[in-house]
Amino acid sequence: MKTIKRDFNRRSFIKSSAAITTGLIGLSGLQSLNARDHSSGNDLYVIGPIEGYSPQIGTLVSMLNYNRQTIINTVQSMTMQQLDHLHDPSANTIGALILHLGAVDKFYQINSFEGRPQFSDAEKKIWNAAMVLGEEGRKQIKGKEIKYYLDMIDEVRQKTLTEFKKKDDKWLLAVDQKWSKERKINTYWKWFHVCEHESNHRGQITWLQSRLPDAKPSKD
Repeated sequence: MKTIKRDFNRRSFIKSSAAITTGLIGLSGLQSLNARDHSSGNDLYVIGPIEGYSPQIGTLVSMLNYNRQTIINTVQSMTMQQLDHLHDPSANTIGALILHLGAVDKFYQINSFEGRPQFSDAEKKIWNAAMVLGEEGRKQIKGKEIKYYLDMIDEVRQKTLTEFKKKDDKWLLAVDQKWSKERKINTYWKWFHVCEHESNHRGQITWLQSRLPDAKPSKD
């Protein structure tokens, strides 16, 4: 009986995961994916090499694409009021969390492609509040429609994907000596972290959605 239960739970997880990406949102999710020119397109559930990238980088991109599309599907129908809703005085809004994804993407972009350890002054004006969140994020990140947030993070991601096409697996697997003072860190880890970071904040976003004043009771 235990084996049967585990198999059922695994199937339920896969089914619910697929629903997040396609079923519950309808076809609009995949349409937005194609509109934003993500390489995985019709193969969103295929993790592996993608044409135009070296094998390891393509595999990484397929994971980044999947995570990003689940974020888009989760938030794309939200209103400004919902995006700006503050669950409690210490919380981050959903809008701020979305922009935070772009800020982190931007940071690892300049770090791994340009070798810069921090934002320029011009970049700080755009991304600093989203990077640090907290009080700065609560003050500055509000009053925008969902299109603004999705366009902002997509612009950064498209630059990331363009730069990935110029690199190879040797670059991806190389240890970054500047970042390896306490332990070895390679470029692949940096972008794996971007991937897991988005998964983590997707969980926060869905939790905050379930606590919105107009949220429907959960079926889970």
